[in-house]
Parts: sequence; C-alpha cells; structure tokens
Amino acid sequence: MKFFLPLIFAAALFSARAEQIEISGITEPFTDVTLGLSDAGIISQQFFHEGDAVKKGDVILELDKNLETLEVARRKAVMEQNQKVYDSTRQLSESTKSVSEQDLAKAKAEYEVAAAEYGIAVQQLTNRQLIAPFSGRITEIMLKPGAAVAPYQPLARLVDTSRCYFIGHIDGKLAGNLQIDEAVKIETDDGQTVSGKISFISPTVDAASGLVRVKAIFENADGKIRPGLAAKMIAE
Repeated sequence: MKFFLPLIFAAALFSARAEQIEISGITEPFTDVTLGLSDAGIISQQFFHEGDAVKKGDVILELDKNLETLEVARRKAVMEQNQKVYDSTRQLSESTKSVSEQDLAKAKAEYEVAAAEYGIAVQQLTNRQLIAPFSGRITEIMLKPGAAVAPYQPLARLVDTSRCYFIGHIDGKLAGNLQIDEAVKIETDDGQTVSGKISFISPTVDAASGLVRVKAIFENADGKIRPGLAAKMIAE
C-alpha cells in the first residue's frame, strides 16, 4: 500500500491543478524603510535628493557635528599619548625588568580606557550621519538643511526595487495547491509580465475572510515594474 501513496498523491495534485490558479494582489518593493537618527540636531548638509540612487554606506544627510569632530580629535590625541606611555613602559619592563607589574598594568589600563573613549567619540560622530543601510533609491526626504531634528524623527524614505514582491490572497481551501519555490508568472495592470517564484504561504487562514496570504518574489533590476501596481499571480 505504501508504494502506491506517492502515485495517488500526485494524481490528486494533478487533478486539483488541472486549471491554472490566478490570484489578484499588488506589487511591493523588496525593502521599503523610513530612516531617522537617534540624535537631535540641525541638518547641516544634504548629499542626495529625491529620486537619487544610493549605495549601502552612502551618507544621505548630516547633522551639525562641530563638537563631535573636536571630541574625536581630543580623544584620539589622549589615546595616542597613552599608547606611547604604555608601549615605552612595556618595552622598559621587557628589557630592564625595572618596571613593576602594577605600573605596567596601570599604563595598559589607561591606554585601553582611552581607546574605548575614542571609539565612543567616533560612534557619536557617526550618529550625526544618516547612512543608507542598503542600496536603493530615495523616494522622499522629509526635512532639508537648516531644519531641527528630533531623535528618531522620520527623515528619508529608501526603497530597494531591484527585487519586488507580489502579495495576494487565495481561498484557504486552495492554498494547499501552491508550493514554496514554485515558479509563477506575475502580470501587472499596465501589461508587464515577469517570472517569479512563491516565497511565502501563510500557515494560517484568516478567520474573517477565509483567505491565505501568499507572496512571490521576482527580479526587477531594470526597474520596468513600479512597485504599487495592481497585479495577478498565475500558477500553472
């Protein structure tokens, strides 16, 4: 009996998919985030504008940072001085044995504390910059240079449209006919057609509607599909 189960299952699946499945939905960018900063301040510089493409690590906006820049320079000088003292103390200890372990440990601790404080100062300076966390395109900049910024206030919206999602819903009774990584076609309302694959099928059915959420991912490196368009997913 076990030998025939796969054949029975395959026949049942073929029967259930005798006709293609079409799901209506909408396209969305692969990543869509609103960026802000943890620090307050005044926007001093804007390096990109709405519609510009940015790479991961690019600085989009920058707050006033004079005090933070000076603090980095001060902490660096202190760290370098303490490093020289520690290095000379260590060399003296190794060559002449005239330095006590306590003095060597003190010099080392002072250098490590100074290095940590320098690292904190560098991070505080970096926090004055709005840095792109991924490559994408800026769709909105909320504030311009000269504007005051509160912590975590939305400053810019960044989207990655090189890949996109189709998101739709299917009757819970039919969801079992779809499979993760199954090849599908995506057709948008403006006549564009691309190939994709199913990336997510919700394990639960919405109690109110009886529908299951489905997502399919597709490549969009040429940008011919603008996320937000209504579309349908076709599984054959």
